[in-house]
Amino acid sequence: MADVAIIVPTLRRLESLERALRSLFRQTGVADRVAEIVVVDNDPQGSAADLTDDLRLFSPWPIIYRHAPTPGVATARNAGLSATAAPLIAFLDDDEAASPGWLSALLKAREETGADAVFGPITGRAPGAEAWLQPYLERFFGRDGPERTGLIDQPYGCGNSLMLRSTALPGDAPFNLAADQAGGEDDALFAALAARGGRFGWAADARVEEFAPAHRATLKYALARAFAYGQGPSQTAAAAKNWSGVARWMLIGAAQTVVWGAVAAVMTLAARPGRAEMYDRAARGLGKVLWTRGFEPHFYGARELARLNAA
Repeated sequence: MADVAIIVPTLRRLESLERALRSLFRQTGVADRVAEIVVVDNDPQGSAADLTDDLRLFSPWPIIYRHAPTPGVATARNAGLSATAAPLIAFLDDDEAASPGWLSALLKAREETGADAVFGPITGRAPGAEAWLQPYLERFFGRDGPERTGLIDQPYGCGNSLMLRSTALPGDAPFNLAADQAGGEDDALFAALAARGGRFGWAADARVEEFAPAHRATLKYALARAFAYGQGPSQTAAAAKNWSGVARWMLIGAAQTVVWGAVAAVMTLAARPGRAEMYDRAARGLGKVLWTRGFEPHFYGARELARLNAA
């Protein structure tokens, strides 16, 4: 029974998109499960249309092209959902490449665990990074989890995931458009799912590779993302009007900023290669303190389009 749609949002990264799609064409053990692949082109110019047409010749399943001309990460994901009626939704980002058994492993894990949303491991790749930064960046863009498939307490990000639409993705537009520019649309989605009693699963064999483009394979970019990740707990508590929780996270963040910042300073003076990890921890701590919207860094939507136009 064809009950799965794979959604691939993209914004003017044709080489990466082709790599991602070709990795989907090589999936094994799921020939009768995939209803369609949905490519969501978030570029106002529709730059992925021709490539998508060309690759249809090689796809074992129908490819739906959906143009979402208003740049934004939540807008793109919602547009992908509107293009399919499949009850199971898999997300693969355009900078990822799936292993041949990726989707099969996600489906098996969901069946074994009964989870509403299942996630898999990510191997980070930062081929253009400075030598001393590369190990940190590849861990940063990667994702590890339990060695074995099973239920987990906390969710991960949308990239490399499989969700039961009826419970994990309710309504016509489950991703909050307020997250279009800064991201975090998946954090809000999964927090709401957890509040409804939803369950999360881990598929240990559903591995993908994530390739950091040159502009992301830098310390500046990674620390901005780390700061944004650090904002998450405080913002989640604030959204729930849990002001004591906000205060708690801010105190934790202040302590982390001071402690890890001091360690980072010492390691920097000694030129220790592991100093990037300390910068990361300090940035996440600072994010817990400076969590309000005025401090949110923007990585997606209009900001990314402006960067591409200026390149």
